[in-house]
Amino acid sequence: LVTPFEADLDGFRKIPGNPLAYWASSNVIAGFQNRKLGEIGMTRRGLQTGDKSRFIRNWHECANQSIEWNVLNKEQVPESDAKWFMFNNGGDFRKWYGNLDLVVNWASDGKEIKATGKAIIPSENLYFKNAICWPRLTVGRLGFRLHPEGVIPGDLSPCLYAEDTEYLLAYLNSTCADHMLSIINPTVTSPVGDVAKIPVPILGAADRAIVLENAKELIETYRKDWDSSETSWGFDRLSWITSSSTRPTIFGAWQTWATGCCEKILNVRSLEEANNLIFIVAYGLQDELSPEVPEDQITLTHADREKDSQRLISYAIGCMMGRYSLDDPGLIYAHSGNVGFDPTRYKTFPADPDGIVPLTDDLWFEDDAANRVREFLLAVWGAETLEENMTWLAESLGTKGTETPDETIRRYLASSFFKDHLQTYKKRPIYWLFSSGKQGAFQALVYLHRYNESTLARMCAEYVVPLTGKIQSRIEMLEKDAESASTAARNKLGKEIEKLRKKHVELLAYDEKLRHYADMRIQIDLDDGVKVNYGRFGDLLADVKAVTGGAGDD
Repeated sequence: LVTPFEADLDGFRKIPGNPLAYWASSNVIAGFQNRKLGEIGMTRRGLQTGDKSRFIRNWHECANQSIEWNVLNKEQVPESDAKWFMFNNGGDFRKWYGNLDLVVNWASDGKEIKATGKAIIPSENLYFKNAICWPRLTVGRLGFRLHPEGVIPGDLSPCLYAEDTEYLLAYLNSTCADHMLSIINPTVTSPVGDVAKIPVPILGAADRAIVLENAKELIETYRKDWDSSETSWGFDRLSWITSSSTRPTIFGAWQTWATGCCEKILNVRSLEEANNLIFIVAYGLQDELSPEVPEDQITLTHADREKDSQRLISYAIGCMMGRYSLDDPGLIYAHSGNVGFDPTRYKTFPADPDGIVPLTDDLWFEDDAANRVREFLLAVWGAETLEENMTWLAESLGTKGTETPDETIRRYLASSFFKDHLQTYKKRPIYWLFSSGKQGAFQALVYLHRYNESTLARMCAEYVVPLTGKIQSRIEMLEKDAESASTAARNKLGKEIEKLRKKHVELLAYDEKLRHYADMRIQIDLDDGVKVNYGRFGDLLADVKAVTGGAGDD
């Protein structure tokens, strides 16, 4: 038998939009009598450029000096000489702070965007103001974040402009606000009108003070967490490096950092649950909602030995390229064409002189990435624990069989690093992989910001031509050894010779193509973005389709 369900239709009329939310309790319906967000502040959509491939970039694609980093108000924009301005436009689920990795062409107050006639530019007077933002398109629970001053909002990150930002952000990230929104709109889109209908509970002074203090701590914790990633424009240096002075090994530094990650996660959960409980009690929903925060809603960085070791390698590559320095925090060089590059800023760990770092599966060059990783660990943690640190790093990356630590690190760099780099930088890599082909005869990373019209000629002269000679010499040496070897040894040497011959053929073909492109003296314009610039080099580069617009490109 089905028990008949009865509901007072007058109750539904108290909910904005009059949804037939038959599951809403009387306390929830009563809560909708409170003031709505739209009465406290303004909910507004952001900028829709009409041509994102032309006007939007990941910030790391552009020359650093062409981006306006200073916090601005709208009145200051016409005074800026910058082309690119910080832009907030959607992103993955994340609460409190983050997903800030884009810039938009807003030069001369958006002159080019406005000239197309295709853009939608609502509430331009609110640009660059402090606000609360959320993803307009989402699956599952919304994550509300601080939209900081000096940033332009995008169409995929609508904003709430109001006083008392931290307090309202705390409420919007609570289970109560999520429950209220699910009644107003249970769909995957969260337009500004629906968020404006969310009611805000009335708290006593003491509870309000607790919520506000918790919110400030949560925002700051998530800000520091976001800035700990090298894809953040607020990144200083790898977190392990700051703690290494008190720990003599890489394991000790990582363990200290990992313990800190766990403590932050527990603290964040405690603060959010305290806020949840206050709002639940304010609505009288103790029998309906739980203050508990599921682990998948805490998007802080979790300690992961393998991934963290990959991040360490990425930071080391950045120091090799001159993007970062062990001597100073933050971004050191991200200009254009290697102009203004200052080698004196890298005393503890010298940057590569030309921004070309070989990634080979054998030791052909003393300045290849694998050797330089060893030098990096030496510079950070010293000679006494170097071998121990190499072993730990290799084991973290996944040692196979009887590999030495150097061989494991070399294999990771040659076969996996660029795949991880593509994922980290969302298919807009800043270290480009020049590759001779599937035999892997030659591979080298080139730092986008240090590339200039002579880079390919230098790569050919300094690396490809010498490597061709080295491989030929190795083949001749092995052939001579095979003449006097046993049958078993001769067969083994034969396989190695055949492998090298294939590499030699591939390298000769690559040398010819490289010379052709070197003669063209290709110039790139960073403002065009990685997608366009990467495609200017034909098949000299690896994973061209993934970067320039193949399957899966967003």
